[in-house]
Amino acid sequence: MTNISGVIKSIQDIMRKDVGVDGDAQRISQLVWMFFLKIYDDRESELELIEDDFKSSIPEDLRWRNWAANSEGITGDTLAAFVNFRLFPQLKAPQTAQGEAGRRAQLLCDVFEDAYNYMKSGTLLRQVINKINEIDFNNSEDRHTFGAIYEQILKDLQSAGNAGEFYTPRAVTRFIIDRLDPKLGEIVFDPACGTGGFLTCAIEHKRKSVQSPSDEEVLRNTIRGVEKKALPHMLCITNMILHGIDTPSGITHGNTLAKAYRDYGERDRVHVIATNPPFGGMEEDGIENNFPAHLRTRETADLFMALIIRLLRSHGRAAVVLPDGFLFGEGTKSTLKQQLLEECNLHTVVRLPNGVFAPYTGIKTNILFFTKGLPTETIWFYEHPYPDGVTSYNKTKPMQFEEFQSERDWWGSEADGFNHRKVTRHAWKVGAAEVAADNYNLDRKNPHMAEVIDHDPEHLLESYQKTLGSMQAIRDQLKSILAEALAR
Repeated sequence: MTNISGVIKSIQDIMRKDVGVDGDAQRISQLVWMFFLKIYDDRESELELIEDDFKSSIPEDLRWRNWAANSEGITGDTLAAFVNFRLFPQLKAPQTAQGEAGRRAQLLCDVFEDAYNYMKSGTLLRQVINKINEIDFNNSEDRHTFGAIYEQILKDLQSAGNAGEFYTPRAVTRFIIDRLDPKLGEIVFDPACGTGGFLTCAIEHKRKSVQSPSDEEVLRNTIRGVEKKALPHMLCITNMILHGIDTPSGITHGNTLAKAYRDYGERDRVHVIATNPPFGGMEEDGIENNFPAHLRTRETADLFMALIIRLLRSHGRAAVVLPDGFLFGEGTKSTLKQQLLEECNLHTVVRLPNGVFAPYTGIKTNILFFTKGLPTETIWFYEHPYPDGVTSYNKTKPMQFEEFQSERDWWGSEADGFNHRKVTRHAWKVGAAEVAADNYNLDRKNPHMAEVIDHDPEHLLESYQKTLGSMQAIRDQLKSILAEALAR
């Protein structure tokens, strides 16, 4: 197996010498489009063996194998000119081809829409290309390892969490998909899919049921996601290809919130939604106007929550990662929680401990599991404990999927109303009527644990953020009341 970690480090060292690449974000962006083309070419090599009539959607001279694979190939100014004036313009050009080749060509156009070649030196560019060629993406071990390296690259971006964009730990995505248990024919949707963590877990989960080429086609057509930023979108497409979805046409580059709330109709509804919407960030001016007056806010996570409820089919299932601020927030948040409890069965809230999203944030998070169609009667809470000997998570010691075994053993079945669930040291239940009487406050503490006075600075800051959140909720409520009064 190639030492992929060493290859990545060597590439980054080479890029640091190039005057055109400024900072980690550009290095990652540069690295990703190059890896994408290498991965795409390796996958085409596989398809040429599998499909008798395979035809590449890339012009022959632009295929990686014909300009990049030869370590003694074009370099210097010739290579830089080829990439800037031949490769990129062609990949970004509008497509006219039809059928599967047309879909693949359009995919490339969408992926490269906002991609750029930052490197100025063709000589250094050749050195990077030769390093990338050390990895064989038809080698299952290299392919698997590269997935972990991708995640590590993202974690190294110190700015990754600045706007509430926290890449969800794989342990959390696996647990959520495991509990939602999407069937082969069910549409799985992530409206803020990032690099595709939930969707790749759904693919792996569903693939256990694939027994024929037609089943594989069903799988491909039931994986959907939307991502508005170019880099995570390209990473998501790459992730799909690495997981056997050769033409991931269900992955869209755009903003789910940009479409008017009322314009999402029955044909847009899905069976399963798994997502970690950006929280703590604010949407651009005007986006909130796509929503009814009583749901308007610039808080991104709240807008996504409103849309998630609308997009679920009857009996559709969802799991959403949300911060504590959503649980205790008032104003628009209370309105959303009222709608959630009246239109859906919010059957489980898993309260995650601090550090799950370290090093990006210390904000405590929760996973809300709900099913649309029947109102909530009882909400079960499960406080996920740290493993023995662990006091916090960090970048080198993240949460592990195996830690969720206690929840999995306790879970039971929604079909019988979770009748087999038991109150434990970590699990308790609260009636929906009690929550409604408390202005829909879902911030319920574990009654089996004594409250401890915590003077940790990070936790005090979290408490301060809760206070700010309450103040913002009041402002949103006043704004909504004024807007309604002026509209009369």
